[in-house]
Amino acid sequence: MKLLRVGTAGAERPALLDRDGTLRDLSGIVPDIDGDLLADASALARVRAAAASPGVLPALDATGLRIGPPLGRIGKIVCIGLNYHDHAAEAGAEIPAEPILFFKAPDTVVGPDDTVLVPRGSRKTDWEVELAVVIGRTARYLETAEQGLAHVAGYATAHDVSEREYQIERGGTWDKGKNCETFNPLGPWLVTADEVPDPQALPLRLWVNGELRQDGTTAEQIFPVGEVVRYLSHFMTLYPGDVINTGTPAGVAMGQPEPKPYLRAGDVVELEVEGLGRQRQQLKAA
Repeated sequence: MKLLRVGTAGAERPALLDRDGTLRDLSGIVPDIDGDLLADASALARVRAAAASPGVLPALDATGLRIGPPLGRIGKIVCIGLNYHDHAAEAGAEIPAEPILFFKAPDTVVGPDDTVLVPRGSRKTDWEVELAVVIGRTARYLETAEQGLAHVAGYATAHDVSEREYQIERGGTWDKGKNCETFNPLGPWLVTADEVPDPQALPLRLWVNGELRQDGTTAEQIFPVGEVVRYLSHFMTLYPGDVINTGTPAGVAMGQPEPKPYLRAGDVVELEVEGLGRQRQQLKAA
């Protein structure tokens, strides 16, 4: 299923994109797309049954309708740094022996086509297309990567916007370069795990002002999805509705020759993970 949330910011309602590409209203079936729904097998079964029954879910007119983040009430966003072989190489970094972790606050999340704000004084705002993993079952001390995958509810396209000066040159942790407002566009859809048979076979691409900048595949991940979930479960409890941003392939601005083409107000970024939908953001000054 392709689950999404539509409407004005803060007042989104649940929806479904059916196999014919028609947007369907889910608000009569479930209150929202969130961790409670993803953890409730009976509620998900009701959604599937309604989607398979003609005429049960009313169609929505998509004209002018904002698409919000596909997940509400996100618990936490755990991010994996330097998780692609080619990205580590362009950054001049050694391959990590264990996953590098940082966090993004849930309030960084915006819709896939919402405006991204360049922070005041920023000189090094950068782009990163990523595969986002959404947890559907509570995960604690998992033993295998297979168990890790079994705890995944679905996948989405994410944009891990980053300010490199804040992240790298201002001391402390990476978090200060990752948590500026609007720095995590998510969506358009949450695609349930049954429709993604191999999360390590997904192409990712990103364009800036129409120029292809990133063109990679999740096959390049150093730590694959199942292993990332297993690993994290030994350091924190993962709950339904938690999100994991799993890293970015090569092609970020930081890895380009000087003068590096960092983002500025007026730029347009488009990105996609194959099968998970496409985003488009215009940047503006904060």
